[in-house]
Amino acid sequence: MTEAKHLDTKDFDPKALHFVPLGGAGEIGMNLNLYHHQGKWLMVDLGVSFGDETTPGVDIILPDTSFIEDRRGDLLGIVVTHAHEDHLGAIPHLWEDLRVPVWCTPFTASFLKAKLVETGLQNKVPINIIPLGGKASIGPFDLELISLTHSIPEPNALVIRTSAGTVLHTGDWKLDPDPVIGLLADEDALKKLGREGVTAMICDSTNAMVPGTSGSEAAVQESFKELFGRFTETRIAVTCFASNVARLQSIALAAQAHGRQVALAGRSLWRINEAARANGYLSDLPPFLTEREAGYVPRERLVVICTGSQGEPRAALARIANDDHPDVVLERDDVVIFSAREIPGNEKGIAKIQNGLMRQGIQVITADEEFVHVSGHPARDELVQMYQWVRPKIAVPVHGEHRHLTVHAALARDCQVPEVLVPDDGMVIRLGPGPAANLGHVHAGKLCIDGKRIVPLTNMAMRGRTRMAQAGVSMVTLVMTPRGELLADPKVTAIGLLEEDEVDEETADLIARVRLAVENLSKAARMDDAQVKEAARIAIRRSFSTSQGRKPLTEVHLVRI
Repeated sequence: MTEAKHLDTKDFDPKALHFVPLGGAGEIGMNLNLYHHQGKWLMVDLGVSFGDETTPGVDIILPDTSFIEDRRGDLLGIVVTHAHEDHLGAIPHLWEDLRVPVWCTPFTASFLKAKLVETGLQNKVPINIIPLGGKASIGPFDLELISLTHSIPEPNALVIRTSAGTVLHTGDWKLDPDPVIGLLADEDALKKLGREGVTAMICDSTNAMVPGTSGSEAAVQESFKELFGRFTETRIAVTCFASNVARLQSIALAAQAHGRQVALAGRSLWRINEAARANGYLSDLPPFLTEREAGYVPRERLVVICTGSQGEPRAALARIANDDHPDVVLERDDVVIFSAREIPGNEKGIAKIQNGLMRQGIQVITADEEFVHVSGHPARDELVQMYQWVRPKIAVPVHGEHRHLTVHAALARDCQVPEVLVPDDGMVIRLGPGPAANLGHVHAGKLCIDGKRIVPLTNMAMRGRTRMAQAGVSMVTLVMTPRGELLADPKVTAIGLLEEDEVDEETADLIARVRLAVENLSKAARMDDAQVKEAARIAIRRSFSTSQGRKPLTEVHLVRI
């Protein structure tokens, strides 16, 4: 396989329309999409993804924006399709490297402003509000929003019109006939756009492998009403994605139907609640109770909505499961409903919480047992419907792992789309004029928030931390004369490698092995720091490789006196 051509600014024809994903093509999350025309750039979304067991100490992963930072003078702004973290969560962390205006709808603006407070940018980022169904012109890009449905208010498809062609960038979406919160998908606008002619559709692939349709939120609401009616003497806790405002309404209305009050437990739920009510959503519901207020409500009259559906260790539900939440307590026979599907990679964390709850005699209900969740992304029948309405000349699947993109691409071909390209992060795709083409690649990578720093995910510190987590670490200190004589036994420390009852014996053996390795060196070698350190390092690693099958990260410190 030949290496893809690496492109620079001079390789971009200013008359053409280019699409360059720097995140979200080949993974679910961390969405960052660039459009280039007439020498100018437009960014669509700037989101995060989240760490897992392969990234110890890292909670948040960001797209590497260095390519567009180098062209910041030609970057006109960021358009945010909706308020999910994987579409706007990186703005508070990366905006100062870009320093451009943001365009979004009212609810998304409210949510973003609240997040900017956390990084002290609330008065620095220029936010331009586009009304639902509204239009804006940003340099050579004429934009129009088309309302869709999703699992958060105000999701938008973005129409990008240029002199080189028209793009429909769908963002995240589904076709919900009764979404509970917000507008229906604007079918007429999509059909009209299809009649006008669409050069390319850049489309959500999350559920491209799922047959049928994604289901309606209204049906979930009715299911909750029936389910709550089965439990008359116990507390009910429900965990869901905090951003799913329609789910909050569904749960609250089901609780009202059975004479229960509703409390929120978790900071992100309160943030979403505030943004929703500020924009007219949830207005028919009474204020939610705080966690402290929930403690005064009789057990059989309470529903608590909790963060933590994905097993997050610091979320409210994890603390409740560990019985260390300061205000919310669950007892034997209480009920916890997981109103969300697990995101791949979160299974262990979710199972840990569920096990903790069940050990306390608490009933756990998931979407595998009851109808308590519908996805916010289009299944195959909805994708087919969208292609029938829009009829693009080019299909570019995004927002998915490679398996999702590949299956989506095959579906687009079945829908008679003439040209289909499967991208990966950094790929430069010419959308027009003329045939679509993969022109090569630009730099794309991943950053992470490591304490107070933003660093490359693959930097030396992160690689070392991963090795330590996987194989342990050992440290050796040697004190020698300039002539190469040991003045004392080596000092050996092993972390994450030895059991408590074997530390003394095993450490003594390691000391002996290191001493022997050093003393077996020639006199000239013992006077060479590098050779001494390497002999000690190899002795430690060979010992652990023989006894445990591990090769720990090993550091050797040599002091000559």
